Amino acid sequence: MLKSILPAIKMFFLLTVLTGAIYPLLITGIGSALFPAQAAGSIIERMNAPIGSLLIGQKFANPKYFWPRPSTIDYNPLPSNGSNYGPTSDTLRKQVLSREKDFRQQNFLAAGESIPPEMLTASASGLDPHISPTAALLQIGRVALARKYDQEQSLRLQTLIDRYTERPDFGLLGEPRVNVLLLNVALDSLR
Repeated sequence: MLKSILPAIKMFFLLTVLTGAIYPLLITGIGSALFPAQAAGSIIERMNAPIGSLLIGQKFANPKYFWPRPSTIDYNPLPSNGSNYGPTSDTLRKQVLSREKDFRQQNFLAAGESIPPEMLTASASGLDPHISPTAALLQIGRVALARKYDQEQSLRLQTLIDRYTERPDFGLLGEPRVNVLLLNVALDSLR
């Protein structure tokens, strides 16, 4: 009996050291050497202080900033999940209608004006850092008014959105998108 258990115990410890220590250290080292910013979490710094990550959405509720898409977890990265409400959910329907009313009201949109779906529904992770360029453009009026911008400065906001619009990967994967954190950092840098 001991003869058959001893090899199993040795194999358990060998695989634990190999897959639990050596492999993760090797991959971390390679990742840090080849992709240092990404391996460190794609952190954005301002005045030598971290302000966020390119990969994780943040809450911006102040009307002076562009808003991200809604989050079911209030942008807390620890639980990272969606609501799991399906298309027939009455709770989801009420949330979407409430978000639509608020977005329309806060951004001075007419009743028939279309709102991009990402501004009405949360992402699967609740942490999506991107919105569509259309969603950003619809927020210009609110941001300009809150910052007391004149017509010329408002036009600069559109140029800023264009500058921070990321194209589909490899020209065909995904949709054009705007990282809200990068856009708001650039917004604060406008003079």
